[in-house]
Amino acid sequence: MGRKRSFAEYRNSDKAQESSEDEQRLSHIPQCSPTVAKNLDEAADSSKDTTLLDQDEWEEVSHSKQKKLKKILPKEANRHPTITHSSQARLQKHLSINDFQNLILYLLTDGTAPSWVSVSHRNAITKVVTLMVPGLELSMFNGQFPFIDKSVDDEVAGNSMSSSAANLQDNQGSPGKFDAHGASNGHSILRANSNTFSVDKPNTSPDDYYPVKLDSKTLPAVLKPFASVFPHIWPVHAICDTRYSRVFSPIFGILTSPIPKVKEEKQTRGHKRTKIDDVDDRRTPITEFVATVEELQENEFPLHPALATTDSAKEAMLAMRKKNGQTAEEGWVDTRVKDLDEGEVPDAEIEAGSLTVGRRVIALDCEMCKTVDDQLSLTRVSLLEWDGSLILDTLAKPAMPIKDYLTVYSGITKEMLDPVTTTLADIQEQLLEIITPRTILIGHSLECDLKALKMAHPFIVDTSLLYPHPHGQPLKSALKWLVQRYLHRDMKRDKGIAGHDSIEDAQAVLDLVKLKCAKGPIWGTADANHESVLKRLRRTKRGRATGSDTVVEEFKAGAVVDWGDPARGHGAAADVVIGCENDMQVADGIRRIVNDGDGSQAVDFVWGRLRELEAIRGWWTESKSRDTEVLRQAVYARYPGADPSKDATTTGPEILSKAIAKAATHITDIYAALPPCTAFIVYSGHSDMTEVMRLQALQQQFKSEYATKKWDELTVRWTDEESQALRQAVKKARQGVGFVVVK
Repeated sequence: MGRKRSFAEYRNSDKAQESSEDEQRLSHIPQCSPTVAKNLDEAADSSKDTTLLDQDEWEEVSHSKQKKLKKILPKEANRHPTITHSSQARLQKHLSINDFQNLILYLLTDGTAPSWVSVSHRNAITKVVTLMVPGLELSMFNGQFPFIDKSVDDEVAGNSMSSSAANLQDNQGSPGKFDAHGASNGHSILRANSNTFSVDKPNTSPDDYYPVKLDSKTLPAVLKPFASVFPHIWPVHAICDTRYSRVFSPIFGILTSPIPKVKEEKQTRGHKRTKIDDVDDRRTPITEFVATVEELQENEFPLHPALATTDSAKEAMLAMRKKNGQTAEEGWVDTRVKDLDEGEVPDAEIEAGSLTVGRRVIALDCEMCKTVDDQLSLTRVSLLEWDGSLILDTLAKPAMPIKDYLTVYSGITKEMLDPVTTTLADIQEQLLEIITPRTILIGHSLECDLKALKMAHPFIVDTSLLYPHPHGQPLKSALKWLVQRYLHRDMKRDKGIAGHDSIEDAQAVLDLVKLKCAKGPIWGTADANHESVLKRLRRTKRGRATGSDTVVEEFKAGAVVDWGDPARGHGAAADVVIGCENDMQVADGIRRIVNDGDGSQAVDFVWGRLRELEAIRGWWTESKSRDTEVLRQAVYARYPGADPSKDATTTGPEILSKAIAKAATHITDIYAALPPCTAFIVYSGHSDMTEVMRLQALQQQFKSEYATKKWDELTVRWTDEESQALRQAVKKARQGVGFVVVK
């Protein structure tokens, strides 16, 4: 048996054999033909020029494994960004507005990549413009919408596209962009067997999830501009809550996102939500929580004359109060505040670190009964100071005979009120002496208490607004739920004691307001787990090249262009805000911003909204603000013959067609003004909410009557049939459309 070779001997032997083989191969290279030499040279170095060489120019090289040839793209290869949907992709459900938000976050921040589209050359996308156009719906694009006037079609066919949008056809079909036949790079945004939408099918087919190609040959003339900008239309659903049968705001769905989860350095397991400045405990003066005029209007508070700052506003406010029966003739009084400046306190009178900042804060709660005229009348009022001491607690007898004492809610009985002689006028006289211009009234759903008192005051803090319902307005959290959730205690009525106690309710409100002041504005709101997309942009860095080849770090910025004053609402966190009075101003504002015509502020994200089509269709119903009502009425003035009392089906084909044509023209004009490599997203939000709101009001009336009346006395019924109708109305109302393109 032979000796086993050592590893060193084995290695040296193999190397010697390999070297001998290499020498034999190299010795034959000079005798190779020029063609063979050329092939060997290409295999050794694919990037080297392959020209015929003389035998003297060959060099001996060590043997190496042949590498796979690398494809080198020419410098002039197209790198234009695209957003495409592969024909091989499979969608499991309808797209939602949140999917569009995720796409925006992916393009601009650190969001995750969307699964419903493929984004190429993402870093090349410089801006994202998102436009909400309520009033658009699927049936307009699939021939099932019968309310487009043919005469308007003929008129619009030749001149609906503006001069700036007329050049859009030149861009169609260019490399790397969407064209009329699908997306580039082997992708298609149209599924082969999907060429129409189902709007009201009882059963949803998977084909309904996919986008459909826009063909200008089959579209009405007023909609042809859409085909010149967007290759396809997506069915998009608004977010809804099936349990409460409620459709969420499409503005909230785009502009508010969950706070992203990040892993902290010292954390070994799980994730925590990132902290933003406002989440940390921050002592906040109570004046920061005083309700704005818009909030008071939205929640149907009686408006104090001091809130009107102009003569026209005062006239409109007086007209509204007269319409609502809130004048002196009906027994109403206003606290003695001439103007809002009277509520200001000089700095010298403010104690350092005081949460009340020199104001007198009074917690107010009332109990009511129902009189024979089916009105709620005051039976008890309680007032507490900021320190919890009792200011006033008295009973009042209504002027009208009492029909129902509502003991289960108020705790008031006939025996309690029989000896009482105090009237509402007596209570009002006492309150006018107690409440001064420096007084802030706090309460829960305080509009009901003020209506029972027939009194108006300009400085209001309401816990139903400080702690909004998790599902948003018009829902409001019950006081007992807030007490359990944030104060960790039960109220008397939860312990088996019948009726409310106005002193206990006022104390609960006081404790909730103090907690809010101690914790900060974000405490108890959805913003504790959510934040504005506009705020998230501010944490995202972008680089800016300078003349010295250095990069200056900047943070991205956002803008909101909307009707009215968006700075008071969803545009509060925007770097640039433009308030408008019509769609033309919205389109002009967006064009100025994207071309940096608003000043030195460069903007990466723009959100805007066109509302004239929404108003013409009768869908603009969510706001009770006087200012927005004036704007809405101005829309009807620009469309002679429009009737705001009519719904979408009876508005009139000619008027409706003109509104659609104007919206389409604004969209094409905005697209034409966008800089290259800008992502353009258009979405409708939701569909007609009229039936949903009618059924929700009916349900609310039933709940109110059911709690205080006998079954045979109910004026409305709510059965499983109405519940099913509400669910179907929500299902239909959440349907919308969306469009995506990169210029």
